[in-house]
Amino acid sequence: MRMRNRRYRQRNTATQMLVGAGVILAGFLFLIDNLGWIDLDMRVHFWPFILMLVGASTLAQAPRRGSGAAVAGIFMIGFGAVSLLKGLGLIYISWQTLFPIGIIGLGLMMVFRAHKRSQQAAAGSEEANGLVDDTAIFSRSEGATGERVLDQTAIFGGVHCKVTTQDFRGGDLTSVMGGIDLDMRTASMNGVAVLNVFALMGGISIKVPTDWTVELEGTPILGGFEEKTMQPKDASKRLVVRGTAVMGGVDIRN
Repeated sequence: MRMRNRRYRQRNTATQMLVGAGVILAGFLFLIDNLGWIDLDMRVHFWPFILMLVGASTLAQAPRRGSGAAVAGIFMIGFGAVSLLKGLGLIYISWQTLFPIGIIGLGLMMVFRAHKRSQQAAAGSEEANGLVDDTAIFSRSEGATGERVLDQTAIFGGVHCKVTTQDFRGGDLTSVMGGIDLDMRTASMNGVAVLNVFALMGGISIKVPTDWTVELEGTPILGGFEEKTMQPKDASKRLVVRGTAVMGGVDIRN
């Protein structure tokens, strides 16, 4: 268990170093723009830079989150780079072309994720057999589940899920301009569970039982992580919440 915790800290430190390097680069660009050496329009050039930074952070997490994170990271870096070059006038591409490319990329990420789940199910993976995959795009999804592994996605929509399993093992939560409300107050676990979260201009709310110890390993970028849980008497049940919040928020409470 100690070795596992050490790996968690090393991975989280690497992500924070990457984000820190991005912040330093952003500050340097602001400085030379204020000195008049370059002309940057922050309304045009800022958001592609943030998207590329988030993509790099997601790509750095690919070794533990799988090929889906690698595809998402590469797509965000590429889309942000093309948008930045367009804003700088180095290439010409219309938004009528760029926006459909973004939609295609979103679809590809969903296909990769579905393919990964089907491979796990075909191989008889114990994790896949106990996984719930719920995606809300421009809609709202509500329900309860007794599955042990979660994979919840809200894109321009909302997901409200109540978890009742007594052997929770973790999962992934992704909110892009949407919201996820996860109620695990009637759930339980054995040992340690890791919940990977990603919020981009969206929100994730997690409610946990009072006998769970919550460990935050989050990286906020113009966003925030907030943990308001009570400290239990022992740390036999630990939930590690790890991820990134970009202009969004992640809230954990009892």
